[in-house]
Parts: sequence; C-alpha cells; structure tokens
Amino acid sequence: MTTGTETEEDVVHILWINAGLSCDGDSVALTAATLPSIEEIVLGALPGLPKVAVHWPLIDFESGPEQGADTFIEWYFKGERGEIDPFVLVIEGSIPNEKIKDEGYWCGFGNNPETGQPITTSEWLDRLAPQATAIVAAGTCATYGGIHAMAGNPTGAMGVADYLGWDWKSKAGLPIVNIPGCPTQPDNFSETLLYLLYQLQGNAPMIPLDDALRPTWLFGHTVHEGCDRGGFYEQGEFTTEYGSAKCLVKIGCWGPVVKCNVTKRGWMDGIGGCPNVGGICIACTMPGFPDKFMPFMDEPPGGKVSSAATSAYGGVIRKLRNVTMRTIDKEPKWRHTGERLTTGYRPPW
Repeated sequence: MTTGTETEEDVVHILWINAGLSCDGDSVALTAATLPSIEEIVLGALPGLPKVAVHWPLIDFESGPEQGADTFIEWYFKGERGEIDPFVLVIEGSIPNEKIKDEGYWCGFGNNPETGQPITTSEWLDRLAPQATAIVAAGTCATYGGIHAMAGNPTGAMGVADYLGWDWKSKAGLPIVNIPGCPTQPDNFSETLLYLLYQLQGNAPMIPLDDALRPTWLFGHTVHEGCDRGGFYEQGEFTTEYGSAKCLVKIGCWGPVVKCNVTKRGWMDGIGGCPNVGGICIACTMPGFPDKFMPFMDEPPGGKVSSAATSAYGGVIRKLRNVTMRTIDKEPKWRHTGERLTTGYRPPW
C-alpha cells in the first residue's frame, strides 16, 4: 500500500511480518484504529508525516492476485539488501526456537528462491534486524511471547526482545518498541507508529519507553486508575457475579496491578474496553501473561486481604457520604415563591 509514484528514497517503508506464532489479531485490530487510522498514515493526511509505503500481508494493493506473492515478498529481500532505507520492521506473533528440533520448522514467511524452502520467522529477524531503522513488536505474542510461550509449550516461543536481546538497538539507535495487548489496542499501535514516523522526520524526541519497552504515555498507569468502577472499589463494593456495575476484583479482575490504558481510551473510537463493558482484566499487556495471572476468573492473590480491608474502610466512607448526601441532595430552603425573601439578602442602602 503506497501513497503514489514517489521514488523509494522518498518513502519510509513499513515491512510487516505476521508469520510468528499468532492469530493475526493485531492486524485485524489495526483496521479499527481511528486516532489515527491506518488510512490517515498511509495517505499522508496528517501534517509533517513522511511518505509511507506499508507492506502488510493483510492488505497490499501492489501485490494482488495479478502480481502474485513473489512481488510481495521481494520487498523483504530488498530490505535485507539495504535497497529500501529507512524502513520500520513490524513483527506480529511470538518467535519460536527453531534450534530445538532436528527437522521441520515452526513458522515461516515466504520461500528462499535458492532452495525453494520456507524462510523461518527467526531467520527473517536475523536478516532484517541489522538493516531496520526501528523494530516494533505488535501484540503480546511478539512483545513477550504471550499464549504460545506458556509453561509446557513445545516451541520454546519468546518475544522479539527475548530473541534479539533486551538491550538491542537499531542502526538508528532505537530500542525495540513493544506495544502489548491480546490483541493490541488499535489506537495504541497506530499512535506509536505515528510517533516513530515523526521521530524519523526529526519532529519528535526519542520515544519514551519503560523497562518492559512499552511507550510510557500509554502504559504508565494501571487499568484500575482509569476504570469507571474504581469508585466502587474505594467504597468496598464488589460484585460476585457478572452483570453488575460494581468492582470486578472478586471475580478475577487484575486491573489494580496491570499497566494498560484501555479503561481510559476504550477499544474503538473511545467505546468499549474490558472492564468498561463488564469483562475482567486478565493482564494481557503484562510480560508475565498468561502464566502469572492464572487461573482466570479467580480472585487474584492478595485480593481477599485488600478487598476485606477496603470493605471495612469503604463501609465507614459510605456511611459518612450518605450523611453528607442527605443534605446536599436537596435544594436550599430559600428557593420558594411568596412575598417574603428569605435568601439572607441585605439591601446596601
């Protein structure tokens, strides 16, 4: 998907590989982004953006049925040869360990023209990482391994930073940028991509990341801090069944300790988001997901202690607030009809 007939030197290429262990959910999620939308980025609808060409398996208008798959995969060979510069490499899906077996492969992306055999996803990382201006890991599978990296898995799956190294830097000096989520919140990805494009143009400072390589402005607060149900937690009002508007901690919500902005941002165009619509937070943006947060739908460890303490504190707070509410939920007594003014007004003359 390109913006016109610009020469390759005028274009920032985005090479998207969704051939890790993945369900393609992050690709699908990106189609729901609105702030900005992928269309706004690709069409240059935002001021100050460079020209962009997106080579994305989900949609690539230059490599349709007539041109064939070979035309599409050639862009990745160009990236390896250094013929497109700069380019941003987006990885979707966890990276399996191809060294732990004697034959076959776990996942691949296109074929090696010299052998006719698939090129594994890890081999593409080896080929493209040295040439990439930036690498973005999209979704929890690519960032930290996700579902495929659970204890007992046979693939040795891991995140991109586990494979390349957490201290890895691109040739432009950029660390890997992790945008976790299962899938990633659409606008979180598109906004981060927008930031990187502005940074490549010299219009933004170094992207701020936390220790888990997440953008700090997106993952600097917990689900709980932005949750509509936070007031119920404070007052010690917890639900034990779905369908209630009260706090969900007792039925398995990890929101108080999970770094994610979905309760503030919603899911699509400000609408939705797990706890916002009654779903528990299962911590899908966290490096320890899913192993450290299972079993789902059970009260989190420590939840009984914290909810018991909050219930005691909240009970007192509710009583005090009810006393206050009985007075402030009524109009002042001087608002009435009649011939007598009782507002306390005193004429100045």
